[in-house]
Amino acid sequence: MKFLKYTVLTIAALAITLGLAGFLLPSTVQVQRQIMIKADAQTVYTLLNSYQRFNEWSPWYDLDPNAKYSYEGPSEGVGAKMSWASQDPNVGSGSQDITESVAPSLIRTHLYFEGQGDAYAAFRIEPVEGGTQVTWEFSTEFGNDVVGRWFGVLMFDSLIGADYEKGLSKMKQVLEK
Repeated sequence: MKFLKYTVLTIAALAITLGLAGFLLPSTVQVQRQIMIKADAQTVYTLLNSYQRFNEWSPWYDLDPNAKYSYEGPSEGVGAKMSWASQDPNVGSGSQDITESVAPSLIRTHLYFEGQGDAYAAFRIEPVEGGTQVTWEFSTEFGNDVVGRWFGVLMFDSLIGADYEKGLSKMKQVLEK
């Protein structure tokens, strides 16, 4: 009986310690990947400033080609919005809209993932020798969600980073054709 008591107390102490330690972790998670594309900055900016060609380079499109997409607002720039709905849990449902567009160097977007909340992304477009450096950034806020903070620290970079690398590689292929 003593063993069971000590085991339960140890597990409780560990859970409390991990919970309290979670509040010391950053509440915001950021992921960033970049690639050099042999295309001028304006060409890159034009592709990213609209959702009309998003699925040509999206790292998520191949996960569920049957997902439904809809578009609202202007076809490009601030206010352009794309929504998606998928039965595949790896794709889910949500929306993305352009909130800031500074030609030809910056595009910021707001993302909403149904059941998961808000996040933000940005594309930084910088001319470099031989082409354009594209940096794709992602950030989200976990607030007081301790589990989210642990997940953010331990998993987000590898999960989202891999998708961003795939998307940037596909973008490079599309733009360098």
